[in-house]
Amino acid sequence: MTTLPPINSALMPAEIRSGDARAKQAYQEALGFEDILMQELTQQLASTVTSPGGDSGDSGDSGDSSDSSDSSSGSILGSDPSTNAFAGLIPIALTQAVMSGGGVGVADRLARAIDPAIGEKK
Repeated sequence: MTTLPPINSALMPAEIRSGDARAKQAYQEALGFEDILMQELTQQLASTVTSPGGDSGDSGDSGDSSDSSDSSSGSILGSDPSTNAFAGLIPIALTQAVMSGGGVGVADRLARAIDPAIGEKK
């Protein structure tokens, strides 16, 4: 299991920052779930940049398009092995950027579901 990158504590909800160890543990678990969710979503997003069959933009002219279809067939980025490797890094970079910015808010809601005492007045 991989560890999550450190999150700036200023980006944590106030109830988590000032909460007890149980609240912080619930938030860490929720961040782990949100990280996996974001990885799956960004991988699905990246898979949409490939066009099925590589013929989405070449339907009108089939005469002299053999040179351009080789460089763009199958993907917006092309079908070169180096661009495929680059395209594989996009979901990872996007997930890391979103999570280092505090995520999308799923972790906060999930942490409150894990530990209902978060945010209650004592």
